[in-house]
Amino acid sequence: MRIGIFGGDTGNGPISAITDLARTTADAGFASFWLPQIFGVDALTALAIIADDAPGIELGTAVVPTYPRHPVMLAQQALTTQAATGGRLTLGIGLSHQLVIEGMYGYSFAKPVRHMREYLEILVPLVHGEAASFSGETLTGRATIDVKGATPCPILVAALGTQMLELAGTVADGTVTWMTGPATIESHIVPTITAAAERAGRPAPRVGVGLPVCVTSDTTRARERAARTFELYGSLPSYRAMLDREGAPGPADVAMVGDEDEVRRQVERLANGGATDFVANIYGSTEERDRTHALLRSLV
Repeated sequence: MRIGIFGGDTGNGPISAITDLARTTADAGFASFWLPQIFGVDALTALAIIADDAPGIELGTAVVPTYPRHPVMLAQQALTTQAATGGRLTLGIGLSHQLVIEGMYGYSFAKPVRHMREYLEILVPLVHGEAASFSGETLTGRATIDVKGATPCPILVAALGTQMLELAGTVADGTVTWMTGPATIESHIVPTITAAAERAGRPAPRVGVGLPVCVTSDTTRARERAARTFELYGSLPSYRAMLDREGAPGPADVAMVGDEDEVRRQVERLANGGATDFVANIYGSTEERDRTHALLRSLV
């Protein structure tokens, strides 16, 4: 299992902070560095800017919401970033949440699986250098894109429910999850997406697992901190469904917390459960972050 670092703390910038973290991540030998697309910097633009300062490392988005960007426009931006990074981009995309899509943007969040299916019908061929010619219920895309120096980049779909996992396994290159515990990864996420890929005759999908992680001597305080920091995710329906499946009352209960031996065991469980990538969201005090970084570095 490959281990990468999630740069969520730097997601609002400045660019210099993102660059520093990405460089540190690359220098430490981690496999990947990921940025979110929330309400700070534009993730793809930032990855293109920092690429030269973080050589040799995969650069991923986790994840870019689909609704605000037409798939033709996202394909253009992704291929431009792919060219700028020398072919190291992994494009993670996702639906976001009804609260955001309807409340902030004013778009309908009805039939989200249909939306993603139509989105991929346009995005996938364009990213692979082919023409898109599709007219669906909500999206139309008839275009070709020519970005010199760009190669196809992997597409991961943030998928938690069965229908989205089947779509990701059938059409995309895998998934990247968030707030989904190890029992759910091994009993639901991995078997569902893998079976879909097999039926479609596709290679085994990537399964990236994003979780908070803190190596600490005070597990009670660390879980209390996780409960405060990640409280929002316990109320968003898609994550709530995964927490319920896991039997976890809240986000703090799926955070990977403990001393070096305990967190190592938790990381190994993810690998044994079929995860191909661990996207570590390191949190805690400065000392705890340093311990966590050192442990993960030892596992690379």
